[in-house]
Amino acid sequence: MTEPGIDRHEWESEWEALEPLLEDSPAETLPEVGDLIERMLVEEGYPLGGDPVDDEGIDPEVLASYRAAREITNQVEAGETVDPGDIGHAVRLYRDLYDHLLARLPDSD
Repeated sequence: MTEPGIDRHEWESEWEALEPLLEDSPAETLPEVGDLIERMLVEEGYPLGGDPVDDEGIDPEVLASYRAAREITNQVEAGETVDPGDIGHAVRLYRDLYDHLLARLPDSD
């Protein structure tokens, strides 16, 4: 069993390291941010496999936001030309998801 607050501290540290990179080069940093959010969602029990049956009872807005941001991230990773506005949208979705997930975790105090 992990100590309460450990995940929160690790995630906060990782986010703080990524935040300035997001501001300087959002497209290049998007995959790393996506990976962090994915790990957080999995740790919190969100099904990310895409099976609608697995989604029952799970916050659909969280999953929809993650999938929308992940789709843009996948396009970036594939080397596709992605509108900067779409990249900004993915960044905002990831930030909102980060805030939402962090609010669910116990404080590390």
